[in-house]
Amino acid sequence: MKSSQKTLQQNASPILSGEGLLLLALKMRTFIALFLILAFFAFMVPGFLATSSLVIMVKHIAINAFLALGITFVIITAGIDLSIGAILGLCGMIAGWLITKGIVLPMFGIAIFPSVWLVVPMVIIIGGLIGAVNGILITRYNVAPFICTLGTMYVVRGAAMLLSGGETFTGLAGNPQLGNTGFELIGSAKLLGLPYAIWMMFMLAGIIAYIAKKTQFGRHVFAIGDNEHSAELSGVKVHKVKVWVYTISGLCAALAGIVVSSQLVASHPATGVAFEMNAIAAVVLGGTSLAGGRGTIMGTLIGAFVIGILADGLVMMGVSEFWQMVVKGVVIILAVIIDQKQSRLQHKAAIVKQK
Repeated sequence: MKSSQKTLQQNASPILSGEGLLLLALKMRTFIALFLILAFFAFMVPGFLATSSLVIMVKHIAINAFLALGITFVIITAGIDLSIGAILGLCGMIAGWLITKGIVLPMFGIAIFPSVWLVVPMVIIIGGLIGAVNGILITRYNVAPFICTLGTMYVVRGAAMLLSGGETFTGLAGNPQLGNTGFELIGSAKLLGLPYAIWMMFMLAGIIAYIAKKTQFGRHVFAIGDNEHSAELSGVKVHKVKVWVYTISGLCAALAGIVVSSQLVASHPATGVAFEMNAIAAVVLGGTSLAGGRGTIMGTLIGAFVIGILADGLVMMGVSEFWQMVVKGVVIILAVIIDQKQSRLQHKAAIVKQK
């Protein structure tokens, strides 16, 4: 009896010591990566940590954070959404259309120009509806999330091109005579010295974190990702939850589209190309498992900071755009490898704990 206990302790010791520390380091990988990247660029780029530079970087990070926060729930359910970049572009184009062209009523020979405070919710609702269509196709017609959202990406991107014939909508500041001014303030105005986009990013992160931790919906999202069949047997309305998950992703992408168009005071149909890759990288780097069932909103937010600071730091160092793509690709691959390693260690630790 004593001999068997001694053997068990010897087998458990690696988990409690070396592998336990490794598992802790893997869980903290996003914070470690953020610290190392900040230290590296602070040493390599003069003035990198200046307040003005940091504010500009965080303003850029906010766009990716909107997308990453929205797609986190999707990935927790073991899904994927490749259409968020296209939704961003289309929603920016719709905002540009409403501000510059208005809602044309040919039967009356007039065009109605809604105010900015009507344009914003209208565009966000459209983004949410596109996300809901993704969710319905995936749940009701059993289309694989990858294929479904890939198809939606092409459809939505094409719609953005058709809306303007591939041209850019400019002059989104509006016309005082039409009462539709103020759109540019979303991207340029500041509150307490920080751009609105940064405040919006933290507010969105807080709302989604609250939903994930404090609501029944959040618990159902994790349950579906952990074991969809068991969740369904437990009474979780899996299809309904999944539709809402993709709807949230669409809503966040639409919000990102509004902020980007506001910052540029213009909207282009190709805006948002490959943005989904940065968002997925941020989510996975932040500790959310592509297999589903595990993830944190704080991790996603920190992951967005890592991706954003890495991109801006490389630009400030004068690194070629081609090498930037290589680095981002390597980061995504490493994030997945690390995630798999963490999953194996957690599984091993759970087995030892049961014994």
